[in-house]
Amino acid sequence: MPAIPSVLFVCVHNAGRSQMAAALLAHLAQGEVEVRSAGSAPADEINPVVAEVMNEIGIDLTNRKPKILTPEAVEASDVVITMGCGDACPYYPGKRYLDWKLDDPAGQDRATVRAIRTEIERHVRDLLAEIGLRITDEAGPGTE
Repeated sequence: MPAIPSVLFVCVHNAGRSQMAAALLAHLAQGEVEVRSAGSAPADEINPVVAEVMNEIGIDLTNRKPKILTPEAVEASDVVITMGCGDACPYYPGKRYLDWKLDDPAGQDRATVRAIRTEIERHVRDLLAEIGLRITDEAGPGTE
């Protein structure tokens, strides 16, 4: 891994899972990881329930916009984490790919989205440990 690793989170609409994962990683890593997110078919806006559930833990997604997945974003990343984008995710040799099996928050109620957020946070914390970064927020933003 380089001095500051780069992680790209990809899901279909870039309106839920990948946005939550990117925001949680950025929060927990506190500048020690370059974070990106994108979607193979981005939505027009962040899922409002996702934004509400993230706001509950002090992470504001209101100014974020879904972005299209580009080959350049993949090339610039050390780790590419997919979340249900299937074959739409480009593959580049030399990149580390992980596929996180997560429920899609689209159309889900707050309780379900909170559970997805908690699961994403566990994955993010595991990733930080794998790449050797110490997490300074031990209680975690998702701890209730």
